[in-house]
Amino acid sequence: MNETYRAFAEFAQTWGLLYFVGIFLCVLAYALSPKRRGEFDAAARMPLSDD
Repeated sequence: MNETYRAFAEFAQTWGLLYFVGIFLCVLAYALSPKRRGEFDAAARMPLSDD
């Protein structure tokens, strides 16, 4: 049982780290995408508008 738990924990730590690094890189690419710049600039100016 202890060996099974250790193997599962090692698998989860390794692949979990790679999974979250992949998600982080996707979010970073989305946030820094030139196609989204106008959308993010408009959202940044939204609190300053008088509407």
